[in-house]
Amino acid sequence: MEKGSGKMKMNEVKVMAREHGINPVRKSKAGLIREIQLAEGNFDCFGTANGFCDQRGCCFRSLCVGKQSIETFGLEGHC
Repeated sequence: MEKGSGKMKMNEVKVMAREHGINPVRKSKAGLIREIQLAEGNFDCFGTANGFCDQRGCCFRSLCVGKQSIETFGLEGHC
C-alpha cells in the first residue's frame, strides 16, 4: 500500500520504520508513525490533529486528518 492512501497495516509501518533506521520492536503503530514523522522532519503528532494539520509534507497526513479517525487504525489508547 502506498503511504497516505488508506489504512496501513502494521507490517507496512514496520518496513517504513526500518527504512528510517528505527527499531520497530515492541512499539505501537502510532508510536512508530510518530518516530517516522520525526525522522522525515515533521512533528510527531499523528492522531492529535482534531481535523486540522499544517504538516503538508507528512506522508501520514491523509490518514490522520482524512475521513478516517483514530479508531479506524485501531490506535485508541495510544494517542
